[in-house]
Amino acid sequence: MVRNDRVVKPARRPEVRLPELVAFTDGELTPDGDYDGLEFRDTDLAGQDGGGARFLDCALTGCALDETQLHHARVVDSVLSGIRGVGTDLAEASLRDVELVDARLGGTQLHGAVLERVVVRGGKIDYLNLRRARLKDVVFEGCVLVEPDFGGARLERVEFVDCVLKGADLTAATLVDVDLRRAAELDITRGADRLSGAVISHAQLLDLAPVLAAALGLRVAEDA
Repeated sequence: MVRNDRVVKPARRPEVRLPELVAFTDGELTPDGDYDGLEFRDTDLAGQDGGGARFLDCALTGCALDETQLHHARVVDSVLSGIRGVGTDLAEASLRDVELVDARLGGTQLHGAVLERVVVRGGKIDYLNLRRARLKDVVFEGCVLVEPDFGGARLERVEFVDCVLKGADLTAATLVDVDLRRAAELDITRGADRLSGAVISHAQLLDLAPVLAAALGLRVAEDA
């Protein structure tokens, strides 16, 4: 059942205060690299391997991340702005106290990742894979998510603010204090039965009625 009888606990937003940064000049990422206090501006990182790398107090602005390998990477106290790319691999990565602003991404792999105190603001992300990921204190704000996959994920204190969700998959997901009331558009294609632990508006309830009925196996017919 949908829980709307109490106010959900609000997400804690990151407070990123970057120090004076030094321009990244090494040319390419290296696996398990250590990047501290660096600015990556309009850097083409497409196809590079930064698996297991650590980014602390960094800014990535206007960078290309097509097929960039960042699995098991750790991104902490950093701002990613205007990044773009298809097939970026962040599987099992850890993002903590991160702002992701005006991203243009497609097919980003974040399955098994851990996101804590993360804001995703603006931009558009197609086919975001968050299967079995853990999201805590995450805010999606003013962005467009096309067919995001939250299958098997755990979402705790997650907010969707002026955010468009198209074709969301919540199969086997666990939701705790998830606030969907301010989503600009809420379209759930699978896993509507997992909405326990979320709060939606009355208008959203009406919009979701056919999906909820299907999830419950409820047949709706005209009066006899």
